Amino acid sequence: MLTFEVLKKLILIAYRKLDQDGYFQKYFGIDCVDGYLPGELGEDIESVLYINLRKENLFPIGKKLSDYTEDDLFDVLEFLHDHCSKGTEGEYHNWNNCGVHYVKFDDQEGQKDFRKEINPILSEYQGGYEISEHGEILVLADMGLATLLEADLPVKDPANINDKVEAAIIKFRSHRSTITNRREAIRDLADVLEFLRPQIKGKIVNQDENDLFNIANNFGIRHHNQNQKTGYDKPIWYSWIFYFYLATIHAVLRLIDKAK
Repeated sequence: MLTFEVLKKLILIAYRKLDQDGYFQKYFGIDCVDGYLPGELGEDIESVLYINLRKENLFPIGKKLSDYTEDDLFDVLEFLHDHCSKGTEGEYHNWNNCGVHYVKFDDQEGQKDFRKEINPILSEYQGGYEISEHGEILVLADMGLATLLEADLPVKDPANINDKVEAAIIKFRSHRSTITNRREAIRDLADVLEFLRPQIKGKIVNQDENDLFNIANNFGIRHHNQNQKTGYDKPIWYSWIFYFYLATIHAVLRLIDKAK
């Protein structure tokens, strides 16, 4: 397991390698021997970072990274992911071995390569983190449950199911997720099951259906009253409830689809 100081050193090495290979030219520009050539974000990158992250003293990254807090580091990594682009066409500027000046780029490939460089490092810090394809730093899935998180739902109902489930997963796994956020994520999955409840009838026995909702209704997830059971280890049980509900949604949707 990496300490935070070692994490920052490894991230800095990876950042400098990507920078040297031109992955930030499109947005950050080029420090050419003939003078700085700005990229799409303009000349004042520090101000751009402040506008996006509401934080000062983050740039230049190579010089400031060693002073970052964990929150600073994760914010900047997400920003870098979104502004990492692989150069596909360019010309080599041989004056003083300046390097390749790219003129065409591929954002998707650049972000993919960024994740390849950064995710193995993040996976060794604390319980493990990763940058998702959408550029969010998330807590790694519990052992054996990654497949469940990545599995496609067998329906296309964005407003009532797909978008809500995806948002709940992000909320639960976010590196900023609090106990309150996690409870809300479980509540969101419970709401999806509530939406599916009319279609569940006849697919599972009534007692199983009642037990399914009793978890959310009686353990301080959806309601707040004196009868709620709240004296349990929330980090452990919230994780169990969340994955139980997510697996149940997948199972119920497949039962509904099979019955059509």
